[in-house]
Amino acid sequence: MEKMNHAFEKVKILVGMEVDDDQNVSAPPEEGTFSFMDDFNRNCTLSTKQRIYGFAICLAAGLTCTLLSMLVFFNPIKFGITFTFGNLLALGSMLSWSVLYGSTAFLIGPKRQVTMMLDPVRIYATAIYLASIIIALFCALYVRNKLLTLLAIMLEFGALIWYSLSYIPFARSMVSKIMVSCFDTEF
Repeated sequence: MEKMNHAFEKVKILVGMEVDDDQNVSAPPEEGTFSFMDDFNRNCTLSTKQRIYGFAICLAAGLTCTLLSMLVFFNPIKFGITFTFGNLLALGSMLSWSVLYGSTAFLIGPKRQVTMMLDPVRIYATAIYLASIIIALFCALYVRNKLLTLLAIMLEFGALIWYSLSYIPFARSMVSKIMVSCFDTEF
């Protein structure tokens, strides 16, 4: 049992969680300093095991939806719905490609997840990615235009990759330089 607790502490350190013995007991903050996210975090305290299970379930469900969307690839409306739903479920995992937010919210908590998403380095990528999800769902569910849905999914996928690259040091600058050199029109 001691080895299991030690392993959980290492996982906590790996994902950036605070390691303290009284993680479920929090000191009451001063009156007037409550914010919505603090209140939400206080009411949604999970044990480390529950966080890992939630992460695994969201990640597996998101990957399953994303992979199943490939079965309906030639029907852009169904593809757009399943691909976007899969991204929303898996949104935030530590992988740097089609799995992003919800699953890591279990690991690091919703407050830290939102803080990381709103970091100045990735605020524009976050905004474009979330907007592209809304546009894809709007085109698939309301407009029901296959061409617009396909374009929205392409925008969503590109925004997803750009957002994911923001977590890897120097990845976006490297990809930018490669794209400029590939599409340079000077002869």
